[in-house]
Amino acid sequence: MGEALPERILLVEDTASLAAVYLEYLRNGPWEVLHARGVAEAERLAAERQPQGVLLDLRLPDGDGLALLRRLKARQPDLPVVVITAHGSVATAVAAMQAGAADFLVKPFPAERLLVTLTNALKTAALAREVKDLAAARTRAGFAGFLGASPAMQAVYRVIEAAAPSRATVFVTGESGTGKELAAAAVHRLSPRASGPFVPINCAAIPRELIESEIFGHVRGAFTGAVADRQGAAQAADGGTLFLDEICEMDLSLQGKLLRFVQTGQFTPVGSTRLVSVDVRFVCATNRDPMAEVKAGRFREDLYYRLHVVPLRLPPLRERGEDVVLLAEAFLARSAAEEGRRFRRLSPDAKAALLSHSWPGNVRELENAIRSAVVLADGEELTAEMLPATVRAPPPPRRQPPAAAEAGPILPLAEVERRAIEAAIAASGGNITRAAAALGISPSTLYRKRAAWRVA
Repeated sequence: MGEALPERILLVEDTASLAAVYLEYLRNGPWEVLHARGVAEAERLAAERQPQGVLLDLRLPDGDGLALLRRLKARQPDLPVVVITAHGSVATAVAAMQAGAADFLVKPFPAERLLVTLTNALKTAALAREVKDLAAARTRAGFAGFLGASPAMQAVYRVIEAAAPSRATVFVTGESGTGKELAAAAVHRLSPRASGPFVPINCAAIPRELIESEIFGHVRGAFTGAVADRQGAAQAADGGTLFLDEICEMDLSLQGKLLRFVQTGQFTPVGSTRLVSVDVRFVCATNRDPMAEVKAGRFREDLYYRLHVVPLRLPPLRERGEDVVLLAEAFLARSAAEEGRRFRRLSPDAKAALLSHSWPGNVRELENAIRSAVVLADGEELTAEMLPATVRAPPPPRRQPPAAAEAGPILPLAEVERRAIEAAIAASGGNITRAAAALGISPSTLYRKRAAWRVA
């Protein structure tokens, strides 16, 4: 491995004699130093060279040092900035710290003070980044209304967390029952628009002749039955988020009007000539492959690229491993409380049945299955027998012992086990979770054994 590159420090100081002194001080440190003589040069160097630390004089010839500090911190929130000024009043120090400065130096100062202050600021920033990275990498059992600790869901949580604070359109894809509206609501709730309205509209649930009016509203007399002006979802979502569910079901003729709305923030209600302007953040969703819909001519390519800014794929339940049990336990507790039942846990055979089912209806199907079992049975433990017949895993086929003449050579027990496991995995289409359920062992045991075989 090569040596780590030195951290890059940007010195912003317009006085040539002072800049020469500070540069001489900094030669004793393990850094690459850039020098800017004013605001414009500092912003250019910061954009081009991405410094890891800044030494900033507040009095500059072409602009305000505090304003520059705020802009630098807006672009790089974790950038440590040490402010240098000859005007060491408390008010100046407070203003600098409020603007995001890591520390404050008053001219004149010795070399040692500069080096220690800068080193501490860089170390503190590095520690803060490490804590942030660890927090981002941690496994969460749930987030923003979702429940699940699988790697697939950790990726979902990270996308929601990163996309929510922005204005970017989020395009959610996933099978029916994976929680697309829940994801859209989470994006809204974690955004700066959380206090504004969240307006969902299902493009598949509204007749074609009414969908335009539902989204954009109409004026009195626009069509038969329009007896009064009516506000649509677009105007109702002003200042908040408009969620267009099943967007690929929208008629092509209306997609053009939606495209103009997305581009301009303006629309015309049905039957009106008046343009209405709103401030809306878009989230859309579909259970189809949107690019396949574009290629088939059912979805406008230009609209697709306008909406498909931040893609968010929700994994089907069959890809979420042990999340099935985690979700089932939560649904069991909730349904038992609501129905006045005594259920407190799932039996081992119920867990195995749940893990082996393919869940074409995803989380919605799982919740309904648990609710059905709770309504139709009672007890402290919910067993596989209580689950709906469509969910119960069929018992593994019984194998007749081979005749003595057909038995073949006797194999070591470890080899018999290995062949049985590999056969179960092959029969399960490579799905480790399903194979483990059929064998009556945990998926972690299968992963551990397979890892040991690769090493051996």
